[in-house]
Amino acid sequence: MNTQELNPKEVFSIFHEITRVPRPSKHEERISAWLVEFAKSHNLEYEVDDAMNVIMRVPATAGCEGKPGVILQAHMDMVCEKNNDTVHDFMNDPIQTYVDGDWLKARGTTLGGDDGIGIAMALAAATSSTLKHPALECLFTVDEETGLTGANRLKDGCLQGKQLINLDSEDDGQIFIGCAGGIDTLAKMHYTPEHISSDGLFAARISVGGLMGGHSGDDINKGRGNANKILVRFLYELLSVSGFRLASINGGNLRNAIAREAEAVICVPMACKEDLRIRFNRYAAVVESELGEVEKDMRLNLESCDMPSAFVPQQQAARLVRALYACPHGVFGMSKDMPGLVETSTNLASVKTKDGYIEINTSQRSSVESRKHEMKDMVECALAAVCDEITHGDGYPGWKPNVHSPLLEVTKRAYEQLFNAEPKVLAIHAGLECGLFLEKYPYLDMVSIGPQMTGVHSPQEQLSISSTGRCWQWLCATLESL
Repeated sequence: MNTQELNPKEVFSIFHEITRVPRPSKHEERISAWLVEFAKSHNLEYEVDDAMNVIMRVPATAGCEGKPGVILQAHMDMVCEKNNDTVHDFMNDPIQTYVDGDWLKARGTTLGGDDGIGIAMALAAATSSTLKHPALECLFTVDEETGLTGANRLKDGCLQGKQLINLDSEDDGQIFIGCAGGIDTLAKMHYTPEHISSDGLFAARISVGGLMGGHSGDDINKGRGNANKILVRFLYELLSVSGFRLASINGGNLRNAIAREAEAVICVPMACKEDLRIRFNRYAAVVESELGEVEKDMRLNLESCDMPSAFVPQQQAARLVRALYACPHGVFGMSKDMPGLVETSTNLASVKTKDGYIEINTSQRSSVESRKHEMKDMVECALAAVCDEITHGDGYPGWKPNVHSPLLEVTKRAYEQLFNAEPKVLAIHAGLECGLFLEKYPYLDMVSIGPQMTGVHSPQEQLSISSTGRCWQWLCATLESL
């Protein structure tokens, strides 16, 4: 079955078109232009700001002219992750989707349901010939995934509505009314590569793969492995091997994705070759016993490889391994106000060997501003032992929950009337753009909803077809109630 044939057709037909448009973070030119053409073809008023954010305005339907306007908001960009054996150019190739039971998936890549399905639902509402609604503003922002650039650069005064429905959540039957703030850290260790004789050395590639990965906010508390931490833990053990040399280390890709794959190229004296294999097999068994129930497809491999041409200086390599081993990762505090909600966490997102330096990216989150900065300082303290350059991003604020929100009550009531069940009201540990909107428009009343997705930010991303139908019904009922 083709994507555009799925129900609700008014949503999935638009989503299908979105999957044909390349839209990596920081490269939203084509999706922004596509949105403009969509507005033109449907005679919708629109504007594009300096950041390439697109705002469409839709008049209220007959009888709803005096009602307060509503903003429907989603982001244009998608996380671009693929399996190592998948050939795909995210800058040019469309996403290859397929249906598997109730799930819509992509072949070896992220699907882009985050947040393409949010765009599709907003556009379907804007162009519906049957939906009754107050005046709508559809706000589509750029670069949510890697910097919240669009929300940051949104100008004061361009939005008229006082109620905002964010369509960037990923859990069926749940209303989010708060989110964590975050800040990123970039560290670099510069070094002069060393060239040594290969005589008497054994070269090997150590790799970790097949991990679930996932969203560094939504999935950080699910006990999944981080490939960078798994790899570095073994490298730390190898520091006791005389003559151990590190040529390169690479793992993870995006700051907001838990690392699924990592590898290091090393050398040890030929006399230590058998000891290396014994150590590795023992370590693989330990990791399997710790993570095997969660990471059922995990692969740890040790294989011989060509002799590398250059190495990290031995003392620097040892300090790097110790710093990465000490660098925190995972949950560091749970919310005191909302049971089950992660309060503070950090993600050792990526480690990359570049030309003359090694680059380390981490991402810290917390719903408590002071704890967010404490976490950032802990990461810097661990990495300062080896890195000569450490910088932090501007960060973004959290969104404080408002349990007395009128919009929340309308959204809850619409769900209860549709499905005869009570939706869950939660805050999310992931970052949403709502905190930034609230800084510019402090009067906004906001909620966030969305259909069920799993594996977001990884090639395992999948979107529930039936949940999308329910969420579309819910959005329509909420707008009609408003």
